[in-house]
Amino acid sequence: MFLVGLSGGIASGKSTVVSILRELGCAVIDADVIARQVVQKGTPAYNQIVHHFGQDVLLKNGELDREKLGTIIFSSPEKRALLNSITHPSIRRAMLRQTLWYFVLGYRYVILDIPLLFETRTLMRYMKLTVLVYCDPQTQVERLIKRSGLSKEEVQNRLAAQLPIDSKLPLADHVIDNSGDRDSTRRQVLQLHAKLESSLGYLPTRIATVAIAAGLVAIMWQLARRLWQ
Repeated sequence: MFLVGLSGGIASGKSTVVSILRELGCAVIDADVIARQVVQKGTPAYNQIVHHFGQDVLLKNGELDREKLGTIIFSSPEKRALLNSITHPSIRRAMLRQTLWYFVLGYRYVILDIPLLFETRTLMRYMKLTVLVYCDPQTQVERLIKRSGLSKEEVQNRLAAQLPIDSKLPLADHVIDNSGDRDSTRRQVLQLHAKLESSLGYLPTRIATVAIAAGLVAIMWQLARRLWQ
């Protein structure tokens, strides 16, 4: 059993890669999805965000205005750090719970889709393999403008919140170049999948899998207490 860290830049096409991996039957935990769940109305993280950022970041129905909040944090490193300090503990606890559940279900590896994997580096040491979804910087900017409708200045602010995508290349064990068409990307994902499957080696019985997972619960819980509380 092992963990695979998947990351990339904004608009690099990570969602495309994740969808193909799921088609292939892989267990994938999406940190972005969890990030939206932990700030739903009424959650502790939601209440802290409203306390620190005020009512102006809310929609009429009381939900967070993600676009407005994004504009605030991507123009202020201090406010971005504050938001991260509020949301990241909840995100990481949820990812831990899902990871353990997948192991109990018998999955031999779990792919963690973490946007800032290479920026924080804290979690990289626990990954057997790190994967970067790459596209050239010009394509990245063009895709983000087209997808979001943001101005070029706003796009640059968002990109500045992450490491330049080219600087992530030497940090990754495996690179999927998503600068081209979907067929090219799919072929590369199939190669990655074959690599992961060939890394499994001896496959334990289901009973052994559950026993190992129980041990992982204790180990990863101690890890979570040290890193994420």
